[in-house]
Amino acid sequence: MIHNTKTLLAGVAAAAFMVTGALADDLRINFDDLNPGPKKAFEDMVEMFKAENPEINVIVNINDREAHKTAIRNFLTADAPDITSWYPGNRMGPFVDAGLFEAVDDVWADAGFDEEMAAIKPTMTRDGKIWGVPYSYYQWGIYYRKDIFDLLKIAEPKTWAELMASCKVMNDNGVKPFTIGTKYLWTAAGVFDYINLRTNGYDVHNNLTAGKIKYTDDRIKQTFVNWKQMMDECGFVDNHASMSWQDALAPFANGDAAMYVMGNFAVGGMKDAGLTEEQIDYFQFPEITAGLPRAEEAPADAFFIPSNAKNKEDAKKFLAFVGRADVQTKMNAQIGQLPVNSKAEVSDNKFIQEGFATVSTAAGIAQFYDRDAPAAMAKAGMEGFQRFMLDPSSLDEILTELDRIQGEVYK
Repeated sequence: MIHNTKTLLAGVAAAAFMVTGALADDLRINFDDLNPGPKKAFEDMVEMFKAENPEINVIVNINDREAHKTAIRNFLTADAPDITSWYPGNRMGPFVDAGLFEAVDDVWADAGFDEEMAAIKPTMTRDGKIWGVPYSYYQWGIYYRKDIFDLLKIAEPKTWAELMASCKVMNDNGVKPFTIGTKYLWTAAGVFDYINLRTNGYDVHNNLTAGKIKYTDDRIKQTFVNWKQMMDECGFVDNHASMSWQDALAPFANGDAAMYVMGNFAVGGMKDAGLTEEQIDYFQFPEITAGLPRAEEAPADAFFIPSNAKNKEDAKKFLAFVGRADVQTKMNAQIGQLPVNSKAEVSDNKFIQEGFATVSTAAGIAQFYDRDAPAAMAKAGMEGFQRFMLDPSSLDEILTELDRIQGEVYK
């Protein structure tokens, strides 16, 4: 009886060890894109990793991007995964400063990323350390209905005056020039950024988001003057404050609106909405201030290891895998974006080729307003941008309030 009891206890202990061992080998990853193309590309990448590392049990949790933004601070502190997707630049800053992300300088050094991803290394660096591995970036610009432009005999506008003239033709023919959905605010920031970059240039963008220029500065006021002209002479779809960026694809797809200031990730949604690749095209946001060096928006997406992760060893294996040229070539070909690794191959897709030509010849690359500015400033700024689009007469009040908030945020 005693012998049997000992045997039973030994069996229980062995089983517990096996369970503990299995749990230790789990690699939990939180990903933030439920859109079909990126979701499948991520899942395919995970399957490729699992095939190379069969001993690692990968568990994925894929959430909507807006829900992920809301949940991340809680799960980083309460029940951290081993890997999470998030954004470089100032958007990673609060989590780095709070000690919630793990530095990964060793991953970069061991994998050769210091050389292969040198261009984006500053964006991944804070306090002299590297905090994640980027897997993709993508150009912004103006996507348009080529079939509508052809029908109305409109050429791609290169200057602000040409854009205004094109808008008049569209409005005269019952087509709203621009669609947008500002429910989640960041789309309005994309419009603001481009008008500001074209009005004032890259240094002013960086100085504004760094808190070195006030929102009531005459240069920023001129950005809003140009934005109001865009609203008056072009126009955006009605009810945009109640629409997400995906909702705003509908008027673009059905021909009610002809242009969308957006990132290249939206092309998949345009095709899902029923448009063919021949119906869609892209042009760089037109020049406003003549001779100003052209800067572009090209935000990057990255993976990070939470400092509370349980399986950091396998998490580092995954980050090294994600940064590889062959992995980035395949994943970005699927999602229609640009690989960050300089040794990766760029897809022959026309939008990727146009995007590569756009960013590779730019005088500067901005990460996007809500990534370049601290989170509290970005939130207030984007609320102000949306409010301005709904009520331009409130501009002075908006800018004064943004100055006040800037004074608090950048103390």
